[in-house]
Amino acid sequence: MVAESTAMCSCVRSSRALSPVLLPRLLLPQTGYRLAGRSLWTTPHCMAVSGDSQLLPLPSQARVVICGGGVVGSSVAYHLAKMGWTDIVLLEQGRLGAGTTRLCAGIVSVAKPLSIECQMANYSNSLYQQLEEQTRVKTGYVNTGSLCLAQNQDRFISLKRLASRLKVMGISCNIIKPKEIAKLHPLVNIHDLVGALHLPADAVVSPPDVNHALAVAAAGHGVQILERTTVQQVLVEKGQVLAVETDRGSIECEYFVNCAGQWAYELGQASEMKVSIPLHGCEHFYLLTKPLRETLQPNMPVVLDMDGRIYARPWQGGLLSGGFEKNPKPIFTEGRNQLEIQNMQEDWDHFEPMLSALLRRMPGLESAEILQLVNCPESFTPDMRCLMGETPGVSGYYVLAGMNSSGLALAGGAGKYLAEWMTYGYPTANVWPLDVKRFGNLQSSRTFLRHRVMEVVPLLYELKVPRWDFQTGRQLRTSPLYDRLDTQGARWMEKHGFERPKYFVPPGKDLLSLDQSKTFYKPDWFDIVGAEVKCCKEAVCVIDMSSFTKFELTSTKDQALDLLQHLCANDLDVPVGHIVHTGMLNERGGYENDCSVVRLSKNSFFIISPTDQQVHCWSWIKKHMPSDPHLHLEDVSWKYTALNLIGPRAMDVLAELSYVSMTPDHFPSMFCKEMSVGYANGIRVMSMTHTGEPGFMLYIPIEYALHVYNEVMSVGQKYGIRNAGYYALRSLRIEKFFAFWGQDLDTFTTPLECGREFRVKFDKDTDFLGREALMQQRQDGVSRRFVMLVLEDHDTELDLWPWWGEPIYCNGQLAGATTSSAYSYTLERHVCLGFVSPPPGPDGLPTPITPDFINRGDYEVDIAGQRYPAKAKLYPFSSLFTQQKRRKDEMELSNLHGK
Repeated sequence: MVAESTAMCSCVRSSRALSPVLLPRLLLPQTGYRLAGRSLWTTPHCMAVSGDSQLLPLPSQARVVICGGGVVGSSVAYHLAKMGWTDIVLLEQGRLGAGTTRLCAGIVSVAKPLSIECQMANYSNSLYQQLEEQTRVKTGYVNTGSLCLAQNQDRFISLKRLASRLKVMGISCNIIKPKEIAKLHPLVNIHDLVGALHLPADAVVSPPDVNHALAVAAAGHGVQILERTTVQQVLVEKGQVLAVETDRGSIECEYFVNCAGQWAYELGQASEMKVSIPLHGCEHFYLLTKPLRETLQPNMPVVLDMDGRIYARPWQGGLLSGGFEKNPKPIFTEGRNQLEIQNMQEDWDHFEPMLSALLRRMPGLESAEILQLVNCPESFTPDMRCLMGETPGVSGYYVLAGMNSSGLALAGGAGKYLAEWMTYGYPTANVWPLDVKRFGNLQSSRTFLRHRVMEVVPLLYELKVPRWDFQTGRQLRTSPLYDRLDTQGARWMEKHGFERPKYFVPPGKDLLSLDQSKTFYKPDWFDIVGAEVKCCKEAVCVIDMSSFTKFELTSTKDQALDLLQHLCANDLDVPVGHIVHTGMLNERGGYENDCSVVRLSKNSFFIISPTDQQVHCWSWIKKHMPSDPHLHLEDVSWKYTALNLIGPRAMDVLAELSYVSMTPDHFPSMFCKEMSVGYANGIRVMSMTHTGEPGFMLYIPIEYALHVYNEVMSVGQKYGIRNAGYYALRSLRIEKFFAFWGQDLDTFTTPLECGREFRVKFDKDTDFLGREALMQQRQDGVSRRFVMLVLEDHDTELDLWPWWGEPIYCNGQLAGATTSSAYSYTLERHVCLGFVSPPPGPDGLPTPITPDFINRGDYEVDIAGQRYPAKAKLYPFSSLFTQQKRRKDEMELSNLHGK
């Protein structure tokens, strides 16, 4: 990640050498609209110019209004116009590009933590390179390449993992040694480096010029761009965007796009119907030097020294260098108080650690002269990912903001995907990790955002090993059992603001060492989770799964059933008490939601969805609900505590507490009964566990939660009961080939691609969303399949572990990537789930995949550049576990004979 921050700057000029101490404090006056003596751009004829005595007239209506004339808003306008949209109005409260685009560091790098971000940055790179030819506007594009440095082995491993993912996307990259670093960038001190990732296609640009080029291109396609026009609020009628109210009048419109950057949160809150856009501002610093004695060539590689928390790029013969400090300074917590760029106070004491890190990395800069120190605000989100998509609750209100210091690198690709989203109803790539609907109103607290941003900024460059967790903004949503479980050694993770147990530390274990355990190898919790899995297999465990999203859909007649039959691929017209696993599909046949639905009564249904689907699933259902006062959807997530009793003795525990037989004969699989458990009535008991293991889910009214839990634990003592966490659940579900939405399934995955065609009502003459696409796919054949890969010749103790996103090779050719992985304590092997595809045909088009391709292929999984052989399976349930049991029996027999 690199800084592309901006806005308000303060300047320091000195003839002294670059030194972290006793730097002069000579402030230079800001000279109009210029940076280092260089004018930003000439305003295109279609725009209202800041110096004009008369602004262009405000149109009374438009199809879409975009708020924000920075590189993000200009990109959205450009791509919408390019896709054929007309009547587009782009509004800027000040001058075009005078917000966070003005002083961007100008680095366009694909070194991003998420694959979708890498794709966006890769597209942006190509776009910015082509803009000069399209518009004849110089963008300052220089192909410099970049060097991501590693000061330790863990960082080097993370870079190798990134390199593997980039190769899957066809992005050129190389892992290089320190000596090669020195050849590419002579200023870099390599004495403490173990290697680097070289990204030869990375580039630098002039951000204002890119903004100018996008605006010129957009205007050439008919976009009307108005400066000095402030959006005050968005008017909404019946949940639909109606108009935009500005300080110069109103514009009626169908769509509104909030690209207000630093002010996107305030604009969302100021709208007639409040829209949650969780981001917060923070100060960001970078330094400019005068040209060096030996002028730094403009094509010298960008340096990303994440262990040193700094980045550096060539700039006008000198250097531009900034970073992400451990102690960031949040700003604007009280709200909007700046219209345009104003000076912000420089803070050399605050910048000193980054300056020291720069001098350690490039000692030759000791004699360099300082030109400017820039202090500018940047907006950050609670999870370091940008916010994009249609907002929940207001149809036609879109957002693209919160770029986390990667605005320039992501703007091109993000603008393209958002334009596709608005045009087709969906983007051409899976952008769920960036979808604004991953958040709800609970993340809109200013206090939460201020505290979280202080953690997010340093995390941008910190080494993040698998399964790391945020530390701020915690205990926001908790189960009634939280304190009880915490005293029993629960270690917590957070999902959608909800605390969930990872595992339980037994008495006597070193809690501190476990909490600080960070590794790409075998983790310290390995044996703890193994014991929980063993208990799930042989006795009974309890997992608090209260975070699940829970809805109730009711109607007076058949309206609820009719809606679900339209939304769900599986048949919901089942007897009362039956549970149906089903997907809610889009028109392409992809999963918008994967859920379990219980028919509570003839016209009442209980819908259980993944935790992070709460906002998305609600929006999807409401979007397709008819306006009928007799049809009602209620979010009851907070009303029920969910306990998962897993294991063969679960039926004994419940039978003793309810005086009802819980055997399969009396309580069949995938069935729900409302029962008494202990003294508590109205407990919804369901014969499923989400793991493939025997057991029951208990949905308990929250006032009874503690009583039921205590009773279960008390009675369960004789059966060897213990608490377990989500890590055990993950191991169990992956070894049983259970796919989870958001990890394995997404809006582009169809039931036919993941072996779930048996959950599609093809045999019923019922139309449902996605049916036509699935029928066509069934006729044409699928071009990829969801597979299980069991690693061979992989040493769990010594080798790097697979986690997710590892490339899959078949017969030496790239075939796909893993989506989730876990160690199977039953198989005593690592198991990866993922998608594979055969090579394209001679015409370059995808070819149908066959079971023969999967069963006869020689598979390998690439873990940080090291390939491990693997056995691929489509339906592994019986064969794998039978083989494992036979192998154990043979070992026991040989041991017996040995004695």
